[in-house]
Amino acid sequence: MNIFTPQKLLTAYSGILTIAFASVILLGARRSPSNASFDQITVHRINITEPDGTTRMVISDKAEFPGAFYRGKEYPRADRYATGMLFNNEEGTENGGLIFGGQKDKDGVTHSWGHLSFDEYERDQTMVMESNSDGDSHHTYFALNDDDTPWTITPEVSAEWQSVSAMPPGPERSSAFSSLGAKYPGGIINRGYLGRDRDESVSLVLKDQQGQKRLVARVSADGTPVLEFLDASGKVIRTISADSN
Repeated sequence: MNIFTPQKLLTAYSGILTIAFASVILLGARRSPSNASFDQITVHRINITEPDGTTRMVISDKAEFPGAFYRGKEYPRADRYATGMLFNNEEGTENGGLIFGGQKDKDGVTHSWGHLSFDEYERDQTMVMESNSDGDSHHTYFALNDDDTPWTITPEVSAEWQSVSAMPPGPERSSAFSSLGAKYPGGIINRGYLGRDRDESVSLVLKDQQGQKRLVARVSADGTPVLEFLDASGKVIRTISADSN
């Protein structure tokens, strides 16, 4: 008597296929995602995250550019309208970024800008590289800063500054900024500057811990070099020029 009837064979075949399919699904779910290689990708925004979901970097166009990050959460920044990258620290708080752009306005004047900066922990920019041009006027510089603020840039603090910044220019806006300055004392103190200024000169400026210029080396637009030493009050106490003895 033949025990392998067509019906029994079909049932066994179906069972084997079911087991094989389930094994592929289960094994695939256990494997980590494989690497992928692409010749070209077109996206509006890329969020780079840690395995726990903490956002460490965002690469974005202007339309999708993020606000700011504070301890793992993104909050709005109305003054953000750039293309570039945003850097976050291990705790998911912003600590630098790169933005850039350029365009010709309705009057035919060209504008271009680029900015790279890194921040103090939960504070403001302590290293800045920036280049701006508006028509024939150019300003390119490298700056080193101290941040002596006794407070951190929380979403609430940022919202207060944004609100005042959005006010129309005038006495009320100036008064509001003065009030914020009293509420949040301290701030960025520039300690070093190397740049090409809009008057076509280039200069190196070194400052003390109070932000007072103490040494200035400058070459003017006509090529004249000069070296100035200043005291703590900002008074020039010695000048060395090309014709100095």
